[in-house]
Amino acid sequence: MNWLLLENIKISLAAIRSQLLRTILTILIIAIGLTALVGILTAIDAIKSSINSNFTTMGANTFTIRNREMTIRIGKRGKGPKKFRPITYTEATTFAKDYKFPAVTSISTMATMTGTVKYKSNKSNPNAQVFGADENYLAASGFELESGRNFSAMDIENNSHAVLIGKDIVSTLFTAKENPLDQTISIGGGKYTVIGVLKSKGASMSFGGDKICIIPLNNARQYFSRSDMSFTISVLTNHNEQLEMAISEAEGTFRRIRNVPLSEDDNFEISKSDSLANILIDNLKKVTIGATAIGIITLFGAAIGLMNIMLVSVSERTREIGTRKAIGATQQTIKTQFLIESIVICQLGGLLGITLGIIIGNLISLALGIGFIIPWMWIISGIILCIAVGLISGIYPAIKASRLDPIEALRVE
Repeated sequence: MNWLLLENIKISLAAIRSQLLRTILTILIIAIGLTALVGILTAIDAIKSSINSNFTTMGANTFTIRNREMTIRIGKRGKGPKKFRPITYTEATTFAKDYKFPAVTSISTMATMTGTVKYKSNKSNPNAQVFGADENYLAASGFELESGRNFSAMDIENNSHAVLIGKDIVSTLFTAKENPLDQTISIGGGKYTVIGVLKSKGASMSFGGDKICIIPLNNARQYFSRSDMSFTISVLTNHNEQLEMAISEAEGTFRRIRNVPLSEDDNFEISKSDSLANILIDNLKKVTIGATAIGIITLFGAAIGLMNIMLVSVSERTREIGTRKAIGATQQTIKTQFLIESIVICQLGGLLGITLGIIIGNLISLALGIGFIIPWMWIISGIILCIAVGLISGIYPAIKASRLDPIEALRVE
């Protein structure tokens, strides 16, 4: 049986070489379909890994309390969006004092999302995000210092004109490779001394990222004050296992501070650090479904092309089929030969497509700073899919070939 299988594979390869141009075109169609499928899915795996990596740096044991905004409006006659009042500085500081759970609590606020930062003749675009924060902000938000120091309690209390800056700000302002520490930069109309440089967060971190400046909380309140300024409370628990308990206690404490009646829903929002990551990954699942559909449609087109080639092959090799039947080949042997030939063509296209897909997907992975990814699940799925395409494409031509009358087949010129 093994000898017969090897013999059929040899005959299939010989038939492929005899129709090389048509076979190569079919292999390329199959390869393009699998390249699209494996490449996109490998890239999606890389993006998921990048999202998880970036949000994991915030810590699995952190959560934030921020102002809740209801912007949904149902129907033309539905009620307008309900706006909740901002979290005030007094409410945030009261929470920090009253919250007795063993955790690190930080208060911060968005001073501006369109800040312009200057140093001598260099100036950034008006897209620097300026945060006001206390000395616990770095620990609670997952930022790390590359050089310099963090704010001290005295910096916050004395309204110090100190600033922590991200890597993009450094590269934009300090083009002559100066040491940014102790240099004076301008943010809006104020002068600030750089006391620390933050480690890179990467471009995928849309909330702050590397285009960020962090100034003392009271300084932001004084120089960037506005009527709708809302404050965010970040809480870092000591252990991940305590997170749900910490959130429950935080919710009760803040409802009391905000005077929320028992019959009403919270007018603030509590979110864990991985919530946004989960939302993004859920959205990527839709992209995965779309990519899979595109790949399968392309493979369906390749299957039609392959079936056409196999039918032409049966027509051109009628005499060969008649000869094989005349010397003892059974219908099952002929059918197996053509099915194996169809599967071999599909597998050649599949191997090429999987290789190209892995290369393209990992180029995107490297661009995101993620290591080399071998998507074993998609590789195995691609191989199985190619076998299925080969069987579907080859079954009708194989049956047609196996049913040829040997006497009539031998008469064909």
